[in-house]
Amino acid sequence: MPRALLVIADIGGYTRFMRVHRINLAHAQYIVACLLEAVLDGAGRRLKIAKLEGDAAFFYATDFAPADVTKNLVSIRRAFLRRRDELSINRLCTCDGCVQAEQLKLKFVAHVGEVAFQKVKRFTELAGVDVILVHRLLKNSVPVSEYVLMSEPLHETIAGSLDAPAVESREELEGLGDARTWYVELDALAGPHATDVRPSLVRRLTGWLRMTWRSIPYFLGLKRSCDGFRNMDLVLAQDPTKVRPSAMPPSSS
Repeated sequence: MPRALLVIADIGGYTRFMRVHRINLAHAQYIVACLLEAVLDGAGRRLKIAKLEGDAAFFYATDFAPADVTKNLVSIRRAFLRRRDELSINRLCTCDGCVQAEQLKLKFVAHVGEVAFQKVKRFTELAGVDVILVHRLLKNSVPVSEYVLMSEPLHETIAGSLDAPAVESREELEGLGDARTWYVELDALAGPHATDVRPSLVRRLTGWLRMTWRSIPYFLGLKRSCDGFRNMDLVLAQDPTKVRPSAMPPSSS
């Protein structure tokens, strides 16, 4: 089986204070979709998209240079932050989903290992223990909100090209046991963020119209807002009185 770099870019940050209302959820769906588009743009051709997984993007690369790995992640993060700034600075809506957009965070989990490629019609699926491992890394004990969490094999591969110190840690991975890992804070890796986005009434109006148009299927109940969003599930789990977005009826509230 070929050896590949596996990376998951995960978006989170909506808090338990967000009311579960169809407008909030529909707008949260739109905002995360916009941020995922920025993540894909930031990856460019260096990383190939394997799958979009709710509020995360799963990438792989079979041909990569160790020195380019952190550059790829920094590029993705910069694209994410710029799009987040645009959504936050030029917004008209005051619903919870839109107001909390500026709090959204990006984290990465990454691994290098062997994968099997399965062709299903026009789609290519990745399979193997290493694919499971990188997904298990999403549930971890890293004490910071924005980071790159690396498996031991990946750290050994790129340690010499890291521009920031990595902190050793250990994670208990479900079904795989204890794993030695390293993490780097994104601020240390990418440097401080400075926005160049400026307020614009035209951008506010066009952004609001675009969001409203793309949210119509969720308002009408034709699609389910935030379906498959792992981080939204964590928000809802903090308050058992809330209804899962996937279980919300299509009727108006």
